[in-house]
Amino acid sequence: MKLNQLKFTTLLLGVSLVSSFAQTSQLHLPPIAPGPFKADWSSLTNYQTPEWFRDAKFGMWAHWGSQCEPEHGDWYARSMYMPGSGDYKSHITEYGHPSTNGFKDVIHVWKAEHFDPDNLLKFYKQNGAKYFMALANHHDNFDLFNSKYQPWNSVALGPQKDLIGGWVAAARKNGLRFAVSVHCSRAWSWYEVAQGADTNGSLAGVPYDGKLTRADGKGQWWDGLNPQELYAQNHTPGAKLEWSWDPAKGSSVPDAAYMEKFFKRTQQLWDDYQPDMIYFDDHVFPFQGVTDEIGLNLAAHFYNSSIQLHGHNEAVMNGKMLSDLQRRAITYDIERGKAEGILPQPWQTDTCIGSWHYDQAIYKNHHYKSAASVVRMLADIVSKNGNLMLSVPLQRDGQPDADEIKIVSEIGAWMKVNGEAIYATRPWKIFGEGPSTIVEEKGHFGGQADVQKKPFTAEDIRFTQSKDGKTLYAIVLEIPKDGTVTVKSLANNSANWPGKISSVRLVGGGWWSGLKFTRDETGLHVSLPKNFRGKTALALKIKS
Repeated sequence: MKLNQLKFTTLLLGVSLVSSFAQTSQLHLPPIAPGPFKADWSSLTNYQTPEWFRDAKFGMWAHWGSQCEPEHGDWYARSMYMPGSGDYKSHITEYGHPSTNGFKDVIHVWKAEHFDPDNLLKFYKQNGAKYFMALANHHDNFDLFNSKYQPWNSVALGPQKDLIGGWVAAARKNGLRFAVSVHCSRAWSWYEVAQGADTNGSLAGVPYDGKLTRADGKGQWWDGLNPQELYAQNHTPGAKLEWSWDPAKGSSVPDAAYMEKFFKRTQQLWDDYQPDMIYFDDHVFPFQGVTDEIGLNLAAHFYNSSIQLHGHNEAVMNGKMLSDLQRRAITYDIERGKAEGILPQPWQTDTCIGSWHYDQAIYKNHHYKSAASVVRMLADIVSKNGNLMLSVPLQRDGQPDADEIKIVSEIGAWMKVNGEAIYATRPWKIFGEGPSTIVEEKGHFGGQADVQKKPFTAEDIRFTQSKDGKTLYAIVLEIPKDGTVTVKSLANNSANWPGKISSVRLVGGGWWSGLKFTRDETGLHVSLPKNFRGKTALALKIKS
């Protein structure tokens, strides 16, 4: 799609939102860092993905914040205001009624008492992570850093700690690239349920705390704070929560002051903590459809300030639901999904081994993704030019549970042996072979589902290659029971590899890893060692 066509299509999709916004206000944003990148798509398409991201392949994410205090899973701060939901019922039992004790009061009791970023990131690095991402805020609108523009933050309230400051110091100490995730653009519409009230019972008609003001706090623990800085509900709610901000579909539309505050908070986060990457939980940019000015200015600022800091651009910015042109300007992210084939630009899957926010029930019932499923997912993603950002939800105190420690350790054990076939590799001519290359399980946010339900077989293989193109890696996703791996794509006279194959070795096998092999019109046939004890997947190193 040409740039003018893209702009025209965007205009058509968002005309009702943009025109209504333009009639009432104009954005007044602070200046951005000077440099070669301008706040427009044409300039941003000159972006080149930094090598560190292309080489890293595997990152860990602490999707951890105030909504982990109840340990009831994701979107608690919204569902607790929805009568009939499990979170509404449990909230009354554990914290009080949302008309008197809302999410602000959950923040108050969250202490993160065992927050130990140094030891946790040391553990993640030992088990294969090359970069780490921390939640900077969620839809609950609570900043987990020393925010100049959001009084509701973790330094002033709750833990009374600069959580992002702790994370970034630990990441730098442990030699990990550092990323932050920003989700708070959605608080405007996400919290609208907090304007409601019970329709029956002793508090019928008594509004929930979403409309409280500073004046209501006299004599309360939050005296002097304005709950509207947290809830942002001084507006008429929309008919429904709509991710595209389209009023025709029932969405409300945020005002200029709200968006300007978001911009300042995010710009400060970047400038003060200097992360290498920022992830936006938005379709394209925050407020895309209302205005693209916020996202374009932030992207240009991030890239230019990175150039000022490093002498060249080291910054990565993630967005979802991107067009081909937009994927040249920012890095495409697929939530809980993966690409169907090799993409020309590097991209990322973000997913979780359980619920996004910690859920006690998942631990008690042992329902996390297995290490084996993560390893196979990672191999598929890397073969298609992608990275995997894996969230391991932390308990309210900031620690992983016993099952999570075991799963991460098992992933790490596999990576210690087979990481050569993952890190610093590039896609080959084809991403793989076998029945699993034909997948009908679609993801909710594009592409394929992150974890395939259909069992893998020894015929399912994913390919990567060294950066110099001299070494091919074949990652076999299921250990063959007969001890023989057949790679059909490397048959005699294959267009993929027309020349000779001089050696096949087992990655991580040491000096004895040279393997016996034959090659005919049906494929390359490799005999594994009789004492081979691999359980999840294996990687072969193939040279001409």
